[in-house]
Amino acid sequence: MKTFELSGELRNEFGKKAAKELRKQDLVPCNLYGNGENITFTVNAADVRKLIYTPDTMVVELTIAGKKHNAVIKELQFHPVKEQLLHIDFLEVNDKKPVTVEVPVQLVGHAEGVKAGGKLSLEVRKLKVSAIYTNLPDRVVVDVTELGLGKRIQVADLHFDNYCIANVKDLVVAQVKATRASKQQDA
Repeated sequence: MKTFELSGELRNEFGKKAAKELRKQDLVPCNLYGNGENITFTVNAADVRKLIYTPDTMVVELTIAGKKHNAVIKELQFHPVKEQLLHIDFLEVNDKKPVTVEVPVQLVGHAEGVKAGGKLSLEVRKLKVSAIYTNLPDRVVVDVTELGLGKRIQVADLHFDNYCIANVKDLVVAQVKATRASKQQDA
Protein backbone atom coordinates (compact mmCIF):
# COMPACT_ATOMS: atom_id res chain seq x y z
CA MET A 1 0.00 0.00 0.00
CA LYS A 2 1.26 3.45 -0.92
CA THR A 3 1.86 6.25 1.58
CA PHE A 4 1.05 9.93 1.21
CA GLU A 5 2.60 12.67 3.34
CA LEU A 6 0.35 15.53 4.44
CA SER A 7 0.74 18.34 6.95
CA GLY A 8 -2.04 20.23 8.69
CA GLU A 9 -2.64 23.07 11.12
CA LEU A 10 -4.78 22.78 14.26
CA ARG A 11 -8.17 24.53 14.18
CA ASN A 12 -9.28 26.88 16.93
CA GLU A 13 -12.69 27.99 15.63
CA PHE A 14 -15.57 25.64 14.87
CA GLY A 15 -18.99 25.81 13.24
CA LYS A 16 -20.42 26.66 9.82
CA LYS A 17 -19.20 30.25 9.75
CA ALA A 18 -15.62 29.31 10.60
CA ALA A 19 -15.66 26.47 8.05
CA LYS A 20 -16.88 28.85 5.31
CA GLU A 21 -14.05 31.27 6.08
CA LEU A 22 -11.50 28.43 5.90
CA ARG A 23 -12.82 27.29 2.52
CA LYS A 24 -12.53 30.86 1.19
CA GLN A 25 -8.82 30.67 2.09
CA ASP A 26 -8.54 27.42 0.05
CA LEU A 27 -8.29 25.30 3.20
CA VAL A 28 -10.22 22.09 3.91
CA PRO A 29 -11.54 21.39 7.44
CA CYS A 30 -10.58 17.90 8.65
CA ASN A 31 -11.07 15.59 11.63
CA LEU A 32 -8.83 12.78 12.83
CA TYR A 33 -10.61 10.05 14.81
CA GLY A 34 -9.12 7.11 16.67
CA ASN A 35 -7.00 6.15 19.66
CA GLY A 36 -9.38 7.90 22.05
CA GLU A 37 -8.76 11.44 20.83
CA ASN A 38 -10.34 13.58 18.13
CA ILE A 39 -8.18 16.23 16.46
CA THR A 40 -9.65 19.01 14.31
CA PHE A 41 -7.30 20.58 11.79
CA THR A 42 -7.09 22.07 8.30
CA VAL A 43 -5.09 21.17 5.21
CA ASN A 44 -4.42 23.06 2.01
CA ALA A 45 -6.87 22.01 -0.74
CA ALA A 46 -4.08 21.82 -3.34
CA ASP A 47 -2.10 19.39 -1.14
CA VAL A 48 -4.89 16.78 -1.00
CA ARG A 49 -5.81 16.67 -4.70
CA LYS A 50 -3.36 13.84 -5.46
CA LEU A 51 -4.72 11.92 -2.46
CA ILE A 52 -8.40 12.36 -3.33
CA TYR A 53 -8.43 12.02 -7.12
CA THR A 54 -6.66 8.68 -7.46
CA PRO A 55 -7.97 5.12 -7.71
CA ASP A 56 -5.33 3.94 -5.22
CA THR A 57 -5.95 3.46 -1.50
CA MET A 58 -3.22 5.15 0.53
CA VAL A 59 -2.03 5.39 4.11
CA VAL A 60 -1.68 9.07 5.00
CA GLU A 61 1.24 10.18 7.17
CA LEU A 62 -0.29 13.24 8.85
CA THR A 63 1.88 15.81 10.59
CA ILE A 64 -0.23 18.00 12.86
CA ALA A 65 1.45 20.45 15.24
CA GLY A 66 4.73 18.53 14.96
CA LYS A 67 3.13 15.17 15.84
CA LYS A 68 2.96 12.32 13.31
CA HIS A 69 -0.12 10.13 12.82
CA ASN A 70 -0.81 7.28 10.38
CA ALA A 71 -4.35 7.39 9.02
CA VAL A 72 -6.68 6.35 6.20
CA ILE A 73 -9.54 8.35 4.71
CA LYS A 74 -12.79 7.50 6.44
CA GLU A 75 -15.15 9.88 4.61
CA LEU A 76 -15.10 12.69 2.07
CA GLN A 77 -17.77 15.38 1.68
CA PHE A 78 -18.22 17.28 -1.57
CA HIS A 79 -20.45 20.23 -2.48
CA PRO A 80 -23.49 18.79 -4.32
CA VAL A 81 -23.33 21.25 -7.24
CA LYS A 82 -19.79 22.65 -7.44
CA GLU A 83 -18.07 19.32 -6.59
CA GLN A 84 -15.75 21.27 -4.28
CA LEU A 85 -14.15 19.28 -1.45
CA LEU A 86 -15.84 20.42 1.78
CA HIS A 87 -14.56 18.12 4.53
CA ILE A 88 -12.33 15.09 5.18
CA ASP A 89 -12.57 12.60 8.03
CA PHE A 90 -9.44 10.54 8.74
CA LEU A 91 -9.25 7.39 10.85
CA GLU A 92 -6.02 6.82 12.77
CA VAL A 93 -4.56 3.34 12.25
CA ASN A 94 -2.08 1.18 14.14
CA ASP A 95 -0.63 -2.33 13.74
CA LYS A 96 -2.85 -3.88 16.41
CA LYS A 97 -6.40 -3.07 15.27
CA PRO A 98 -7.75 -3.98 11.81
CA VAL A 99 -9.34 -1.30 9.65
CA THR A 100 -11.93 -1.60 6.86
CA VAL A 101 -11.45 0.41 3.65
CA GLU A 102 -12.69 0.20 0.07
CA VAL A 103 -10.11 -1.13 -2.40
CA PRO A 104 -10.45 -1.23 -6.22
CA VAL A 105 -10.99 -4.59 -7.97
CA GLN A 106 -8.71 -5.69 -10.84
CA LEU A 107 -9.62 -8.61 -13.10
CA VAL A 108 -6.75 -10.64 -14.59
CA GLY A 109 -6.72 -13.44 -17.13
CA HIS A 110 -8.77 -14.25 -20.23
CA ALA A 111 -12.06 -15.90 -19.29
CA GLU A 112 -13.13 -19.17 -20.96
CA GLY A 113 -16.63 -17.75 -21.42
CA VAL A 114 -15.27 -14.80 -23.41
CA LYS A 115 -13.52 -17.23 -25.78
CA ALA A 116 -16.93 -18.89 -26.25
CA GLY A 117 -18.49 -15.57 -27.31
CA GLY A 118 -19.64 -14.18 -23.95
CA LYS A 119 -18.99 -10.76 -22.45
CA LEU A 120 -17.01 -10.29 -19.22
CA SER A 121 -18.71 -7.87 -16.83
CA LEU A 122 -17.13 -6.33 -13.73
CA GLU A 123 -20.11 -5.86 -11.40
CA VAL A 124 -18.34 -4.20 -8.43
CA ARG A 125 -15.57 -1.64 -8.85
CA LYS A 126 -14.54 -1.59 -5.16
CA LEU A 127 -14.70 -4.10 -2.31
CA LYS A 128 -14.50 -3.48 1.45
CA VAL A 129 -11.27 -5.01 2.74
CA SER A 130 -10.61 -5.57 6.45
CA ALA A 131 -7.00 -5.96 7.64
CA ILE A 132 -4.16 -4.44 9.61
CA TYR A 133 -3.23 -1.31 7.64
CA THR A 134 0.21 -2.68 6.69
CA ASN A 135 -1.48 -5.70 5.01
CA LEU A 136 -4.00 -3.69 2.97
CA PRO A 137 -3.55 -4.34 -0.77
CA ASP A 138 -3.42 -1.69 -3.50
CA ARG A 139 -5.97 -3.71 -5.48
CA VAL A 140 -8.04 -6.86 -5.01
CA VAL A 141 -6.81 -9.05 -7.87
CA VAL A 142 -9.39 -11.56 -9.16
CA ASP A 143 -8.35 -14.26 -11.66
CA VAL A 144 -11.14 -14.89 -14.21
CA THR A 145 -9.32 -17.47 -16.38
CA GLU A 146 -11.59 -20.38 -15.33
CA LEU A 147 -14.81 -18.35 -15.61
CA GLY A 148 -17.14 -20.03 -18.12
CA LEU A 149 -20.10 -18.74 -20.09
CA GLY A 150 -22.98 -17.82 -17.77
CA LYS A 151 -20.80 -18.28 -14.65
CA ARG A 152 -19.94 -15.73 -11.98
CA ILE A 153 -17.51 -15.04 -9.13
CA GLN A 154 -18.99 -14.01 -5.79
CA VAL A 155 -17.33 -12.64 -2.65
CA ALA A 156 -17.69 -16.11 -1.03
CA ASP A 157 -15.38 -17.51 -3.77
CA LEU A 158 -12.54 -15.10 -2.90
CA HIS A 159 -9.96 -16.09 -0.28
CA PHE A 160 -6.81 -14.19 0.66
CA ASP A 161 -4.07 -14.73 3.26
CA ASN A 162 -3.47 -11.31 4.83
CA TYR A 163 -6.92 -9.73 4.56
CA CYS A 164 -10.60 -10.59 4.28
CA ILE A 165 -13.45 -9.14 2.23
CA ALA A 166 -16.13 -7.49 4.39
CA ASN A 167 -18.91 -7.35 1.76
CA VAL A 168 -21.87 -9.75 1.82
CA LYS A 169 -20.94 -13.24 0.63
CA ASP A 170 -23.45 -13.46 -2.25
CA LEU A 171 -22.34 -10.17 -3.89
CA VAL A 172 -21.36 -10.82 -7.53
CA VAL A 173 -17.90 -9.44 -8.35
CA ALA A 174 -17.61 -10.49 -12.02
CA GLN A 175 -19.56 -12.62 -14.46
CA VAL A 176 -19.56 -13.72 -18.08
CA LYS A 177 -22.86 -12.87 -19.72
CA ALA A 178 -24.17 -14.68 -22.78
CA THR A 179 -24.40 -12.57 -25.94
CA ARG A 180 -26.47 -13.08 -29.09
CA ALA A 181 -23.41 -14.42 -30.88
CA SER A 182 -22.78 -17.02 -28.18
CA LYS A 183 -26.45 -18.08 -28.20
CA GLN A 184 -26.39 -18.54 -31.98
CA GLN A 185 -23.31 -20.80 -31.69
CA ASP A 186 -25.23 -23.05 -29.29
CA ALA A 187 -28.24 -23.35 -31.61
